[in-house]
Amino acid sequence: MTGLVLGGILALVASGFVLVFGMLGIINFAHGIFFALGSYFAYTSLSLIGNFWLALVIVPFAVGIVGYVTECLIIRPLSGRPPTYSLLATFGFTLVAVQAIRLIWGKTGLPFSTPDSLVGATDLGVVIFPTYRLFVLLVTGAIITSLWLFIEKTSLGSIIRAGTADSLMAEALGINIARVWSLVFALGCSLAGLAGVLAAPMQGVYAEMGLTIIIECFVVVVVAGLGSIGGAVISSLMIGTAVSMATLIYPPMANVVIFLLMIVVLLIKPAGLFGTRA
Repeated sequence: MTGLVLGGILALVASGFVLVFGMLGIINFAHGIFFALGSYFAYTSLSLIGNFWLALVIVPFAVGIVGYVTECLIIRPLSGRPPTYSLLATFGFTLVAVQAIRLIWGKTGLPFSTPDSLVGATDLGVVIFPTYRLFVLLVTGAIITSLWLFIEKTSLGSIIRAGTADSLMAEALGINIARVWSLVFALGCSLAGLAGVLAAPMQGVYAEMGLTIIIECFVVVVVAGLGSIGGAVISSLMIGTAVSMATLIYPPMANVVIFLLMIVVLLIKPAGLFGTRA
């Protein structure tokens, strides 16, 4: 159960990462920063209004707005250039953003309390599990399902899939690809921000949390295969479970097992479990 909770958080972040890569064709190294901003915005919101549920709604939108501005100012000017340009630009943005977070919120970590209504444990019959973690598991499952329905069953989702498959043809058919790119980037950032809000009560809030999650996110998408949202979700659950089991059996292995899993997968299937050769 704990592994599934961790996997759910990873799945939200990785889904946004894969969505941006599939549509824009860029590896967004700054994606983890939006996860961290979600936690910090939630902390600030909670300090000002004292309502976790309101923060859970408004913070993803706020992070999405920051993502939209980032796409307009940093990503869009590099459109059409080699992928290394955007990779280096987003890496540089990450370094700047981490320092900005330290200047605004301080260098030390910040505590984040579990909402009063979700404190305690729930008896599931076969196990007694923390209520908040059960809530996170349900929310991440609902959001990922909604994302799949949005991409596969709506007209806007069809436009996104068309732009991913052939952006030039989609633009020739009258679709404003630049606007769709901005929307997709903002959506991916919102998913990372939501994951940051959900993760804050479990791990606290600290400036480097975005760097930690982006490394794990890279492992997830490499194991799954770049471009597969469904694969990223399954890979996240696998890795979350592996980390949880390693923590139970031999805690020092928890930070190593995800990389061992990645090495094994790449040796057996270099394109990833769900990837295909382009």
